[in-house]
Amino acid sequence: MEIPAINLKAIVLVHWLLTVWGCMVFLPSSYAWGNFSVLAVGVWAIAQRDSIDAVLLFLMGMLVTILTDIVHFGIYYPLNDFSAERRFSGGMAILNLLLKPASCFFVYQMYRERGGDYNINFGFPTVSRNRDAYQSIDQPDESSSPANPFNQAQDSKPGVRAY
Repeated sequence: MEIPAINLKAIVLVHWLLTVWGCMVFLPSSYAWGNFSVLAVGVWAIAQRDSIDAVLLFLMGMLVTILTDIVHFGIYYPLNDFSAERRFSGGMAILNLLLKPASCFFVYQMYRERGGDYNINFGFPTVSRNRDAYQSIDQPDESSSPANPFNQAQDSKPGVRAY
């Protein structure tokens, strides 16, 4: 099954609308600054179609705003005052947060399409004692002799050097 291609403009537009509606009432200005800054990087990724860096920066910004949005909701979500405006604003901000992981997945696919190769490896580095691939510098290799250290043919004439 092939993954559908989602346009980067659609991702930025949806998150822009949800961020505008989400920060209307109860969320602080840091929520708006963080999300709109990342969306500005998304506009940069749209403008420069060949830039791998812009898409990667947009992806990393989206991942960071997932965490900061969770912190904002934990601190600023109203417990008692549920007016219609606050419910709408909170619903849009939560919908924005719920759509961000899917958007990150599609932005990562776009990053791969543009030629990026960011392999994520969560394994710990290991040290092995297998030394079969290494050459010893203590003993000379059998193919080269001390008289001919650069493995050049004996009958060949040195080429003309251009300075």
